Amino acid sequence: MTTRDGGPPDLLHVPAGYRIGPWTVEHLLGSGAFGRVYAARRSLPEAGVPTRAALKVLPTGTSTPRQLGHLRELAERETALLRRVRAPRLIRLYEVHTVDDPARPELDGATVLALEAAEGSLDDLLATQPVPRGGPALLAHVCEGLDQLHRAGWVHGDLKPGNVLLMPDGTARLADFSMAAELEGTHAYAPAFGTADYTPPDLLWCEIGERGRKVRPSADIWAFGVLAHLVLTGTHPLPGGTPAIRRDAAVRYARGEEELRLSPDLSDAWRDVLGDCLARRHEDRAPHTAASLLRRVEAAAAGRRASWRPGPFLRRHRPKLLAATLALGLLLGGLAAVLPGTAAATGYDRCRRGSVCFFAEPDGQGEFCAWVDADTDWSEGETGCAWAAQLAPRSVFNNGQDLSEGATQVDVQYFAGIDHRALLGCIGNGHRANLSGDQRPRSHRWLRSCTP
Repeated sequence: MTTRDGGPPDLLHVPAGYRIGPWTVEHLLGSGAFGRVYAARRSLPEAGVPTRAALKVLPTGTSTPRQLGHLRELAERETALLRRVRAPRLIRLYEVHTVDDPARPELDGATVLALEAAEGSLDDLLATQPVPRGGPALLAHVCEGLDQLHRAGWVHGDLKPGNVLLMPDGTARLADFSMAAELEGTHAYAPAFGTADYTPPDLLWCEIGERGRKVRPSADIWAFGVLAHLVLTGTHPLPGGTPAIRRDAAVRYARGEEELRLSPDLSDAWRDVLGDCLARRHEDRAPHTAASLLRRVEAAAAGRRASWRPGPFLRRHRPKLLAATLALGLLLGGLAAVLPGTAAATGYDRCRRGSVCFFAEPDGQGEFCAWVDADTDWSEGETGCAWAAQLAPRSVFNNGQDLSEGATQVDVQYFAGIDHRALLGCIGNGHRANLSGDQRPRSHRWLRSCTP
């Protein structure tokens, strides 16, 4: 959330030095329509726990009952997603706190999310560099984040530059999931809010029911197309000097009365990608999933043009394959694991980059769980891995980030007990190994090196 996206709530103010749980507020980072984000440091350092965080403060304890219900719903949406879905391209949630301070009625009862600290947002970058040199690579990270989110069974619902955070290592992560919605089959139900510039035409006049409006992953695909055009060219793909004018142009475009104005500066590869993302109708965008777009976006970012058209088999069986992938994504959505990049992934290939994975059978076979963070108790922990309580993992793959990519914690220790007790072993970055059946790991943590 940044000040460019909207003004802050009237009463919400957290002074420097204010304590929220173990965190001490330092200064304001940004404001949005529903809350503010503050830089914070951990008052009592603890081994293995970050010392800095971004505190997102939502005033869920103030205002009228109707407003309270709405704000609580937004907070619950974001908290639910971040607790259930851990992925390398999604911002990480450390803790959730509720402020208990009757002496400050504007803060009393507020929900506070302690999030991974970032260097800034894509919105901030575009304010100083309308066409950033590293834009194509950042777009690949954003598309990868959408792929991870969609595979876990969620729609972001408000993808825009202010909700793309830039990390100290130069990568990008998706953030602000207050509008996110979990898929129920092909649809999800989201609040009737959003940013007009990034809302597809079919949602600008859609019917809104008691549960909100129906959204589908194709809404995020449209938003990605608008965002990508802005990053690559510094301009919007629809004409108009204000969001309202561009919204009207989007409506005319959906009716066939207006055309996209893709910049002539775009390469052919990017023009193909954006043309598919910004198709007029949901039915025309739906075949272009985040997973299928990712390969094309990565190729375009590298200056290549990727062939993406499905062969006869995929064209015939796409509905069944998509349904099976979605069902599997919903089944595993509560794990830290992110589903494999393709339906054909097997064995160790199912372990996505940035994760450490433990498998129920040797050679990466059987059930598996994956984490991008540490976990002090696999069976009872925040992310969970229920089968590990009965079955001893028989293989492991550390597919984490390289030190050369800016990561500082790349090797993984695993333990027999919870809370990182009774060290069993350590596996280096990029290594895979079978485990003896008498080893029963139950927790793990990341560290810089297995070698002291």
